[in-house]
Amino acid sequence: QVQLVESGGGSVQAGGSLRLSCAASGETFTLICVAWFRQVPGAKRLPVARISTGDGAVSYADPVKDRFTFSRDSAKSTFYLDMASLRPEDTAVYYCAADPWGPCTWGPQRYNFWGQGTQVTVSS
Repeated sequence: QVQLVESGGGSVQAGGSLRLSCAASGETFTLICVAWFRQVPGAKRLPVARISTGDGAVSYADPVKDRFTFSRDSAKSTFYLDMASLRPEDTAVYYCAADPWGPCTWGPQRYNFWGQGTQVTVSS
């Protein structure tokens, strides 16, 4: 089993920055893919970024390309999402998710482990 705990959400004005953290514990050696998703009330949970832990390859969803950066500290089993140039449309609950099987995809149904989510609010 794997436990994921997000932190770092908050409120920021448009154009500002935030760093989200996802601390993984338990059988973290089993994780093949780790991803960030986001969700607004009444809408689907959408992918933001993902990392393949084997080769470190990172992919971004189009709305966040060139603004968000996904990184990891393997020694701490912690993953980070650095968000810059934030826009009001980035407002959502952000979730960290992990898939122990792969291959890494965008589909949330493939991710077995989820954090509790952290709220990000961007005001104009």
